[in-house]
Amino acid sequence: MEYNMQLTEEELEILEGKKGDTLSKVMKSIVLYGEAFGAKRLVPITGPVHLVTSFGIPILVPVFEMMEELITSGLTALEPFTVDPRPLDYKNVKCNIAEKIVFKIMYGKQKEYEDQLKKVGLKDSNAFSCTCYLKEVGNIPEKGDILAWAESSAVVYANSVLGARSNRTSGVLELLCGILGKTPEFGLLTDEGRKARWLIQVKTSSKPNPQVLGSAIGMKVMEDVPYITGMDKFLGEELTSSVADYLKDMGAASASNGAVGLYHVENLTLEAKEKGRDLLIEEYQTYVIDDEELERVVNSYPVMWKNKAAEPKLCFIGCPHLSLNQLYEWERRISKAMSEGGKRHLAIKTVLCAAPDVVLEYKKEGESYNRLMSYGAKLTSICPLMYMNNPLCSKKPIITNSNKLRTYTTSRFYVDEDILNIIVTGSEV
Repeated sequence: MEYNMQLTEEELEILEGKKGDTLSKVMKSIVLYGEAFGAKRLVPITGPVHLVTSFGIPILVPVFEMMEELITSGLTALEPFTVDPRPLDYKNVKCNIAEKIVFKIMYGKQKEYEDQLKKVGLKDSNAFSCTCYLKEVGNIPEKGDILAWAESSAVVYANSVLGARSNRTSGVLELLCGILGKTPEFGLLTDEGRKARWLIQVKTSSKPNPQVLGSAIGMKVMEDVPYITGMDKFLGEELTSSVADYLKDMGAASASNGAVGLYHVENLTLEAKEKGRDLLIEEYQTYVIDDEELERVVNSYPVMWKNKAAEPKLCFIGCPHLSLNQLYEWERRISKAMSEGGKRHLAIKTVLCAAPDVVLEYKKEGESYNRLMSYGAKLTSICPLMYMNNPLCSKKPIITNSNKLRTYTTSRFYVDEDILNIIVTGSEV
């Protein structure tokens, strides 16, 4: 079989099976993937991969068989990698017997799959989070690093905030790239692919909710790169921890409500600071976002509950996973609202989601964690989306402040202020 990609002598030897049949299959898969997107060559990746496939769904037989072949052949990722969150945590996210039965069917191969992940290079048993780039988790790319990641919220953060370069790699292929140590060069790995096709002019009267702003951008530009202006007056020009949290959530919404893999924020993100509006292509389109446009976007969200007037039974906060700073901030906000309302216990079951190592760090401080737990809140490291994939769970009236979770499930979206009011008082008013 002939390939259009320009391969080195070593790459051709691998493709021809001179370094083993399994590694040849790995190379062939990556080459075919690259050729589908017009890549002319492979380039070395310079950081650990991050896997999107974290769930042991029994029907994924080809994945388990492939993993076993990799293990038998002695192939592992060149660097220890991280992976998306686990699906289940019965201790902190309670389930009834019927729901557990369905979960056992859905994720019945979880233990076996995790054992396979460890054998091919999983960083450690806590390396399960969609926010692998947080310092507590440790898979932190540097500016200019070439990556092969698949998780959409992680890809857009790495590209935009950290200045690394990764396409939204197809699931499982990112592991193969991690084993080979190379990825096809196209799209967001190229200078041309990182140019913006949209100028987004934010003209709101106050700082917009990041989830709603990201949603508006994603639904407008889809997979194109946006260049966002007008945000420096709200966020400043320094990537502080709170600004990074804002961009994390905005980016996740743009990636799930559209397919954004990279955005530039004028005077703030790394490439925008370096190149400014030179990042815009000549014939860019313009999209103005004002208060009325954000209101229109929120009003367009469908309510997927069977009984649209139902009272919420559960609230998920943290999709993508919360940072340590956000955990402290949510505890402060909840404590303030509870004190002002004369409340001692949350009116709605509330689950905050964060990476295992972030949760451990938060627990160390003690006082904030104990106060949050005293209100009846729960901390977990699961993916709430995977929880809601259970058809029995999806029937519940669940609320969230995550536009990603709203997009992929039946959960109902509220901005942070409304979420806070509902979980404390039990009422929207």
